[in-house]
Amino acid sequence: MSQFHMPNLGSDPDSPFARDGDGKLLRRGFWLDMSDHSLVLAMTQGLGASLPNDHKRAHLHDLGRARLIDQVCVQEILPPEGSNV
Repeated sequence: MSQFHMPNLGSDPDSPFARDGDGKLLRRGFWLDMSDHSLVLAMTQGLGASLPNDHKRAHLHDLGRARLIDQVCVQEILPPEGSNV
């Protein structure tokens, strides 16, 4: 499992992605109160849209909503090795 997103709490002290020293999500209720549909929208078009897929996956696993990974994480298509694309 990859590292969680660690927001800059100096510039965004109320970030819903904030975690304590042990890595526990501080505003867990914010996320758990969302329906699956709202969470997908938040992670694809809202505050989580700019996160890399690894951070989105880790966050969804932590929330117990790994079933939403395919809806949230855009498939990354890589060109074949050695191609000049």
